[in-house]
Amino acid sequence: MASPRDYYEILGVDREATQQEVKSAYRKLAVRYHPDRNPGDKMAEESFKEAAEAYAVLSDTEKRARYDRFGHRGVAGGGFSGFDPTVFGDFSDILGDFFGFGFGDMFGRARRSGAGQPGADLRYELHIELEKAAFGAEETLEIPRLERCESCSGSGSAAGTEAETCQGCAGQGQVRFTQGFFTVARTCPQCGGEGRVVTNPCTGCGGEGRVEKRRKIQLKIPAGVDTGTRLRLSGEGEHGRKGGRTGDLYVDIVVEPHERLHRDGSHILSEVELAYPQAVLGAELEVETLHGAESLEVPPGTKDGTRFRIKGKGIEQLNGFGKGDHIAVVRLAVPHPKNLSDEEVELLRELAELGGSEIKEGRRVFDRVKDLFG
Repeated sequence: MASPRDYYEILGVDREATQQEVKSAYRKLAVRYHPDRNPGDKMAEESFKEAAEAYAVLSDTEKRARYDRFGHRGVAGGGFSGFDPTVFGDFSDILGDFFGFGFGDMFGRARRSGAGQPGADLRYELHIELEKAAFGAEETLEIPRLERCESCSGSGSAAGTEAETCQGCAGQGQVRFTQGFFTVARTCPQCGGEGRVVTNPCTGCGGEGRVEKRRKIQLKIPAGVDTGTRLRLSGEGEHGRKGGRTGDLYVDIVVEPHERLHRDGSHILSEVELAYPQAVLGAELEVETLHGAESLEVPPGTKDGTRFRIKGKGIEQLNGFGKGDHIAVVRLAVPHPKNLSDEEVELLRELAELGGSEIKEGRRVFDRVKDLFG
């Protein structure tokens, strides 16, 4: 079996060619060897496929890197197998400018006569509280969507009538015309490629075959979701036309911030205040967690900013591999003197004196008034 030709050689570019140079080279070959320009010429057809295969690899950054490193073996696996018909999607960009139409029309990929159109996928942004994200929940969504008209069962035609064959394309869904060397097929403008035209439309849907309805849908939110999580509800999008498949509904989760609890992945962080005597002598505090109040023993000599980890009191990981922790961050509470009683202030003065700490107290309002009048 002969070895496959080098892709760069096929397109006639060097290995340092830019994407634009690759695209330009392919465009020239595609025009030269296109089957419509060379009817019955097997060599031209093979050259056309060969160029398309080379372009499919060299226009894709990842495939091109594998090809440069490993040759044809590097792009033989991973779902790639020689001539890639999807390359025509790019080809429309290449030739579309020349002819002013989509390339899909040229290759007869317009919608088949009578074939249904798939329904659109829908997106819904759902805002939920942190507790629901942590433990999961069920929500009822009310979605406006296009559904199959019950009056005409989606046909678009009034009862007792049927759609008629399109006169513009004789039911083919495409019309053809010649431009230069090419015979071009494009979607019929009269029927939109369906091949049939509704002449007596259903009064319920106006011939569309679908009507807008608001549908309530139950959504089960798994524990562990976070902002950015996308849930897919298969078949809950808009209904297709003329029997086309129904689209899907995508729900994007947004978790609202909590007033006191902050999320870091599967962990939850919160701050707990610690009075000076508690920081020095130690204490037992109550910490608010998602799972309820938890007791936290603070050892003597705890500094401001110290973190204590309460195992397993965070959020369950979405993949089911374990659960996060609750992390309590100690904040030393420093009250203002005006919020203390005279006895507390006096005790602090004695404490400072015993510890040899110098203090500088501001004069209180009462003392200033006394000096003013006295």
